[in-house]
Amino acid sequence: MRPTSLDEVAGQSHLLRPGSPLVALANPDAPTRAATSVILWGPPGTGKTTLAQAIARSSGRRFVELSAVTAGVRDVREVMQEALTQRDLYDQSTILFLDEIHRFTKAQQDALLPGVENGWVVLIAATTENPSFSVISPLLSRSLLLTLKPLTDDDLRMLVDRAVADPRGLAATVSLGDDAKDALVRLASGDARRALTALEAAASLAVPADDDDGTDAETLPSITAEHVAQAVDRALLRYDRQGDEHYDVISAFIKSIRGSDVDAAIHYLARMIEAGEDPRFIARRLIISAAEDIGLADPQALPIAVAAADAVQFIGMPEGRIPLAEATAYLATTAKSNAAYLAIDAAIADVRAGGFGRVPVHLRDAHYPGAKRLGHGKGYVYPHDSEIGVAPQQYLPDELRGRRYYAPKSLGAERDVQARLEKIRRILDGD
Repeated sequence: MRPTSLDEVAGQSHLLRPGSPLVALANPDAPTRAATSVILWGPPGTGKTTLAQAIARSSGRRFVELSAVTAGVRDVREVMQEALTQRDLYDQSTILFLDEIHRFTKAQQDALLPGVENGWVVLIAATTENPSFSVISPLLSRSLLLTLKPLTDDDLRMLVDRAVADPRGLAATVSLGDDAKDALVRLASGDARRALTALEAAASLAVPADDDDGTDAETLPSITAEHVAQAVDRALLRYDRQGDEHYDVISAFIKSIRGSDVDAAIHYLARMIEAGEDPRFIARRLIISAAEDIGLADPQALPIAVAAADAVQFIGMPEGRIPLAEATAYLATTAKSNAAYLAIDAAIADVRAGGFGRVPVHLRDAHYPGAKRLGHGKGYVYPHDSEIGVAPQQYLPDELRGRRYYAPKSLGAERDVQARLEKIRRILDGD
């Protein structure tokens, strides 16, 4: 089912617009010297190899494929020498597709530089890891970095339908029910290769329909959701990333963290991961939970949630499940306070209602010419000049004087904040 041209490629429309670098590479009439080496970065099954091979077939260029798992410096140099010979003797350019370039050592990547820099080859390199950390700078600077996105559910449905009907695939020898198609899409999680592998395995389990009820004996075998479940040896979760189950599970996840039930929180995390939920979405919700439900009761909650989000972005899945689980367990088991969340909402409500008033004169900016003549900054007390670091003076506008927004709770680290804030407010009020 490997596409033979860019027109057959599913997804990645942002990289395949007219005039884009990949489309230009695939154009046989484009000048050879204008060809630019590219590095394709994206999750597994998003079409990196497919794009490279489709470009090679469409462009008419000589195509050589190496895998960083098996190739060494000697192999790279041989390819470069042969590419130079082909260019000089036959005026034929070479596309070198290097899969998993992140597995190449610095020395191996250095061997690519002469060929890329001098135009002996057009390099198309593929990687699932961030090239900023896995590809040497000289090679990065001589190539275009193109990011591939996980395939959408619609892309996967189109691929599955094509595989069922296409002579290269199942050649219309089976039918595929909507439930089975939805199951394949959910289990694929944006990976075309996974979807096609599961489809092939499920098709082998499908049996012809029983004609005892008078139906046509020639009825095509039908692939069902049960066949898909058997093929992949995994229970089919009822989970739609754009539907009710998506919102129900994430709601239960956040409420379990808020309610300090770590076991329930980990359970819902597992359901989202297994259903193929975007791990970045989960990480964003953890960050919100840390700020909204924990706040200053544990000041470490937010940094830990942000670190988990960074880790997922850096290492990807499936390993990304580990920092997500760590952050979930931490947030669920630590002290909780929504005081900061309530404070900003109360302040915003006042502002929206028109309760903001003028900034007190002594707090206004006094640095521009003429400000002092207007009295700006006059009477301002610099807190650091005070022995206790707090100076009694008015900070809120007159209309809001005495208004309280932040009310820390006697929980976790916020207990200490509460005691300190009481003293600060007494000093500010002049008591």
